[in-house]
Amino acid sequence: MPTGRGEAGPALRGGALGRRGRALPAEPEPEPEQEPEARGGMETTGPGGSGVVGSYDVVVVGGGISGLSAAKLLSESGLSVVVLEARNRVGGRTFTIRNKHVGYVDVGGAYVGPTQNRILRLAKELGIETYKVNIDGYAIHYRAGKSRHFVGIRPSTWNPFVYLDYNNFWRTLDKFGKEIPLEAPWDAPHAEEWDKMTMKELINKTCWTKAGKEFATLFVNVNVTSEPHEVSALWFLWYVRQCGGTSRIFSVTNGGQGKYVISAIPPILTTKIHYNPELPPKRNQLIQRMPMGSVIKCMMYYKEAFWEKKGCSAALFIEDEECPIGITMDDTKPDGSFPAIMGFILTRKAVKLASLTKEERKKKICESYAKAMGMEEALHPVHYEEKNWTMEQYSGGCYTAYFPPGIMYSYGRIIRQPVDRIYFAGTETATQWSGYMEGAVQAGERAAREILHRMGKISENEIWMPEPESKDVPSRPFTTTFWERNLPSAPGLLCLLGNTVFFTSVAAAGLFAYKKGLLIRN
Repeated sequence: MPTGRGEAGPALRGGALGRRGRALPAEPEPEPEQEPEARGGMETTGPGGSGVVGSYDVVVVGGGISGLSAAKLLSESGLSVVVLEARNRVGGRTFTIRNKHVGYVDVGGAYVGPTQNRILRLAKELGIETYKVNIDGYAIHYRAGKSRHFVGIRPSTWNPFVYLDYNNFWRTLDKFGKEIPLEAPWDAPHAEEWDKMTMKELINKTCWTKAGKEFATLFVNVNVTSEPHEVSALWFLWYVRQCGGTSRIFSVTNGGQGKYVISAIPPILTTKIHYNPELPPKRNQLIQRMPMGSVIKCMMYYKEAFWEKKGCSAALFIEDEECPIGITMDDTKPDGSFPAIMGFILTRKAVKLASLTKEERKKKICESYAKAMGMEEALHPVHYEEKNWTMEQYSGGCYTAYFPPGIMYSYGRIIRQPVDRIYFAGTETATQWSGYMEGAVQAGERAAREILHRMGKISENEIWMPEPESKDVPSRPFTTTFWERNLPSAPGLLCLLGNTVFFTSVAAAGLFAYKKGLLIRN
């Protein structure tokens, strides 16, 4: 469920590839006059493969954003395409619910932001409206039973050593990330070393204070819905890098025959498909080694946006093992209707709390909001919606698949490599905003162009096409202060202070001895 956890990004009003949440309509398949390959257009099929008869130029497996983006481009290029989808809906890890209590709500991917130019272009082309998420007011960092207000994308702290830890962690991720090629992270100078290391090990090496380590853990949880001990440091460093760095990322199937196939489903789900001939050994090993993240997306609705009256943006960063939610934001509609707070139950908590009833989760969430915000009104919602993506058998989890330690360096280079006439899309194969809707579009269109190139319709140079920046949502550079760039880490400061004290003591002792005549002169 790639959410655009970016800087005040707009939210899509509606679901996947459809006007206001409706699926992109499939063009009717025309009757073939002579050869099946002469047909143009796109056909979709759901469970049971209804209507899939005959031969197509391309069969796309998976009706999510990536698969539909591939099918759209191929169809517009004059090829006959069929999209196979196991669910009775398209959209994949995006899903819009509509009812009288919520109007509409996206319980999957929903947020887009600057530099996500492909999904912005596609939304504009399909007439999907966007609106800016409310970020007015202060945010809240709740930890150790205390709430601290802050403004911006990073919590403040009174403890100088914790601040140094925060700063050093962000700086280290960005510094290491710059060494990693977006298209080939396995070729980074330290790729093998970093891939043997978990993010937990890197956090322990980078952060000195308990608070710093806990916030770094939350940063991993929020961004990849996995625990630091589960993911490769190389993969996570690349993941942050290909999203534009720490500031950008954290700012808020059945039937038919075809000449070519595009697999646009999460890698681990491709293990459910029978291949003849069998997949190459490395491909077969890779897809068994990329588990999905775990998340429950929760929307709590209230009679009014009480937080706004108190100057709060409803952005909460919660570090408390008893609180189910890790991060929240305001999900009120742009006209002020359906006031709501959206929150994520992440990783281990999503697995643990899945055993509770929906009503029990709702109660725990409300209590957490009331505690963190210090507002009793949070205990009295008027409606609750949730989507447990760990229960989705045709997604396997959300937001994205991740690389455990040792996998990216050994197997990562084949994630996009075609197998004969099978090509691979899906957001996990993207080189920019992998794990997000933007990455899904890039991957789908890239796979489509690979087929067009193989058919001789475009040149090899046209496979990877740069995307012009969105004029509606332009990006702004993030600036860092002199101190953010040059402050030492917490251990570095202690070492500096220790050396300073040592040399000062030596100098003082020498001066004392000199004045007392204790030094022997030759």
